[in-house]
Amino acid sequence: MPKNSKVVKRELDDEVIESVKDLLSNEDSADDAFKKSELIVDVQEEKDTDVEEGSEVEDERPAWNNKLQYILAQVGFSVGLGNVWRFPYLCQKNGGGAYLLPYLILLLVIGIPLFFLELSVGQRIRRGSIGVWNYISPKLGGIGFASCVVCFFVALYYNVIIGWSLFYFSQSFQQPLPWDQCPLVKNASHTFVEPECEKSSATTYYWYREALNISNSISESGGLNWKMTICLLAAWVVVCLAMIKGIQSSGKIMYFSSLFPYVVLLCFLIRALLLNGSTDGIRHMFTPKLEMMLEPKVWREAATQVFFALGLGFGGVIAFSSYNKRDNNCHFDAVLVSFINFFTSVLATLVVFAVLGFKASVINEKCIAENSEMIIKFLKMGNLSHDIIPHHINFSAVTAEDYHLVYDIVQKVKEGEFPALHLNSCQIEDELNKAVQGTGLAFIAFTEAMTHFPASPFWSVMFFLMLVNLGLGSMFGTIEGIITPIVDTFKVRKEILTVICCLLAFCIGLIFVQRSGNYFVTMFDDYSATLPLLIVVILENIAVSFVYGIDKFIEDLKDMLGFAPNRYYYYMWKYISPLMLLSLLIASVVNMGLSPPGYNAWIEDKASEEFLSYPTWGMVVCISLMVLAILPVPVVFVIRRCNLIDDSSGNLASVTYKRGRVLKEPVNLEGDDASLIHGKISSEMSSPNFGKNIYRKQSGSPTLDTAPNGRYGIGYLMADMPDMPESDL
Repeated sequence: MPKNSKVVKRELDDEVIESVKDLLSNEDSADDAFKKSELIVDVQEEKDTDVEEGSEVEDERPAWNNKLQYILAQVGFSVGLGNVWRFPYLCQKNGGGAYLLPYLILLLVIGIPLFFLELSVGQRIRRGSIGVWNYISPKLGGIGFASCVVCFFVALYYNVIIGWSLFYFSQSFQQPLPWDQCPLVKNASHTFVEPECEKSSATTYYWYREALNISNSISESGGLNWKMTICLLAAWVVVCLAMIKGIQSSGKIMYFSSLFPYVVLLCFLIRALLLNGSTDGIRHMFTPKLEMMLEPKVWREAATQVFFALGLGFGGVIAFSSYNKRDNNCHFDAVLVSFINFFTSVLATLVVFAVLGFKASVINEKCIAENSEMIIKFLKMGNLSHDIIPHHINFSAVTAEDYHLVYDIVQKVKEGEFPALHLNSCQIEDELNKAVQGTGLAFIAFTEAMTHFPASPFWSVMFFLMLVNLGLGSMFGTIEGIITPIVDTFKVRKEILTVICCLLAFCIGLIFVQRSGNYFVTMFDDYSATLPLLIVVILENIAVSFVYGIDKFIEDLKDMLGFAPNRYYYYMWKYISPLMLLSLLIASVVNMGLSPPGYNAWIEDKASEEFLSYPTWGMVVCISLMVLAILPVPVVFVIRRCNLIDDSSGNLASVTYKRGRVLKEPVNLEGDDASLIHGKISSEMSSPNFGKNIYRKQSGSPTLDTAPNGRYGIGYLMADMPDMPESDL
């Protein structure tokens, strides 16, 4: 060391002290968070302690009151309407009980590993989706913005479904239920049944005409449906009030919104099992058709259902986990929530087909009674001989077995003339094979079944209140996926942002409560989320496994959890999951290309649905939804790759503030050799506005390193400090 090294070091330290004085003299008085921190430049190695757990950031960020509240929030977000009206349909359509096997396999291959990945990055970095992916790779920061856009699109129409449920809930407090019978129309001469209802059914008519007052096509707006407009407003008011304080307000509601659906499902299951035909429905549901497991379509639909059932890519999972402590066992959470979701789907399937089995039994009894009367009529007219009817059969109280026996006899005797008799076989399986999903299941098939329940208004109230709670649980996670990243990134007040977001969403959502609004719900459901979310999750997997580095990520998890995750996850994240996701993306694109873009329109004159293609402007909207959702990814990549915007204005983190020290984090996070565990993102505390730069020279180096860097474009950079232990970085 040169003999004057001590003098040089003293001069350098004096320069640093002067810089600190400049900093404090120009400190922004509005930056309270910075005032609470203390700048100690001459930090001695032996005095360094890790105060991460006690930092102001840890104290300032909201946290869950307890582990149960957090689990209920994740369960409420992942368990939604799709578990009740999508999974049972897929199970019936794709082989019954045999469908559960590919679903479970894909849950283990795609679902749990990717769910664990999102929980991990959110919990470690403690930011919403924008902050998380900016931290891992600034060039891929558009992933977080794309998640927010998709969340907004989904929230627009998802809350409309909650509004529909609120409408049916409000109409359930009357006996008989308003959709129990077709309405009568009176004119000057006589009274008759409403023709549209007579051609369809009472529940179908009530849904399309009384509730939606639907138009004949998407091009016929028909004006606003004021009943649904009021219900949509009520739905957004509920969401806004529940979310206005973040998890501090929504967390308490989770106890009811997440648990109540299970109470209702169990009550429905017990009640349905006591009704005739429920076991027929369950047996039909779970009778395995093993040959269907070989069809690629079954695996594609199972993978899609796994993907959306857990809410991957929305940002809600990351947002909720960001409020956890860093040492929380998120691996246990991922496995627990995934299997709760799966068993909820199975429970909902049992309930749906037990109820539909009862409904099929009621319809089958009516069918047998009507056809028995026709046989009696044929016997009286001489079209059928009494000799062919077994003597033990009593047509006044005929059973299903007796009717099927007579039906088979008549079919054999009158082989040539049988079609002209117009007799129905009245098989309960025929009714159960009429697969329904979505709104058709909830607002038509299930409501019709409940009209045959004893005390039907009570069960109707319970059912639609359950749908409201299932929808709200998912909406909380969806809105959190929008609010949390924006608050973390742009430091706006959560209360104001929540109100603005809900008000804006309600105004845009008015397109869904026109008379043609149901067709727009179908459009958004088909095109705004599926492909963009698949691309988002593929990029998430690539960002962690290949950009950040799977080995570093595993080390981060080991440091965070206290144990190394099973090697299984290493191979899933690096090889299997990306390949499966790419295959699913290709299959979805091919399926979308082969399926003609259109929607099922309700034609009033025919009282039936008819498939219509989207008009040209409708196709433009469909394409625009997909492009807008994924557009942030290439835009952010180009901006940061070409340095079109000064890095100082958008970099997530440069300096970490800890109590008692300032730590430097690299600007180029992609090339950072330090793991996520070894640093905290500076966005956890807002940076001050400086009038002058602050910097630190390396010991023994006369060169000053300065560069514009930081959230607000302040223009400060602290050089690497080799005298500080790596564990503190």
